[in-house]
Amino acid sequence: PSINANTLKGVFDASVWWILLAILVILGRDVGYIFRIREITDRQLTWTRALYVIILWEFASAVTPSVVGGSAVAIFILNREGIKLGKAIAYVMVTAILDNLFFVIGAPIILYFAQGNIFPSGRIMEMRFGRSIEVLFWISYGLYASYSLVMALALFYKPRVFKWVLLKIYSIKWLRKWKHSANEYGNQIIEASKELIGKNAKYWVTIIVATIFIWSSRYLMLNALIGAYADLDIYEHITIFARQVIMWIVMMISPTPGSSGTAEFFFAQFFAEFLNGYTFVTSILWRLLTYYPYLFLGAIFLPRWIKQVFFKKKEH
Repeated sequence: PSINANTLKGVFDASVWWILLAILVILGRDVGYIFRIREITDRQLTWTRALYVIILWEFASAVTPSVVGGSAVAIFILNREGIKLGKAIAYVMVTAILDNLFFVIGAPIILYFAQGNIFPSGRIMEMRFGRSIEVLFWISYGLYASYSLVMALALFYKPRVFKWVLLKIYSIKWLRKWKHSANEYGNQIIEASKELIGKNAKYWVTIIVATIFIWSSRYLMLNALIGAYADLDIYEHITIFARQVIMWIVMMISPTPGSSGTAEFFFAQFFAEFLNGYTFVTSILWRLLTYYPYLFLGAIFLPRWIKQVFFKKKEH
């Protein structure tokens, strides 16, 4: 009921320079994604093919629930781009682990710099079963920290032990029907581990720095958007950046495609105190820059990619 024509007109009250900065930052993030996938694949992809991979990967993430993500689709895309299946699995798993580690390591640092002002002030939004945002955050954080630790150990330390444990778990009576799939997954982990063992320090430093750049750019874009409507001091910018890390971890367990609905709901809870009457229009601009473009670009790139990868190969 509070949304009307006057509310929507507020979009034109934004500072043009801050909006341009937000667009520049988000484009920088996409360039970072393209650069990282080229480096992770040892530059087996050209810049053009890397662009296709990233656009289609983002498109897959946009149309699948956040808790699922586009990883399975990304493996398929890389494989069709001429990268062996074992390598494709390894590259996607490394990407997922690095992204998760950004949150797992970054969240405590962010909590420290934000000096406790990390969750929305005032009335705490109660979730289902009476759980608050803080509880949901720590549950999500624990799940992703555990996943990152287990997968890092599986890939870089004892892949065969991981497979053995997996098979033992799926030997339980009511899980036995999935044992074959667990065996295949264990084999994939072993194959992926072989591809990653022996990579030099330069390889890891490059993709780690790229990951930090990518996610920092994603968050700084919203800092710029909010700055277009509100005068913020440096501490408020730090708080906004910190709250995005927290919000993103909570959104990761969203059951909706691309966190639709969930993202907009949490946005209002976390940032209304900075934006007041501009909260709704800023949330629209935020999603227009970070979500909807990939639906549009995916609809353009996907048919072209299918034609290039499948039909041209048949012709030859």
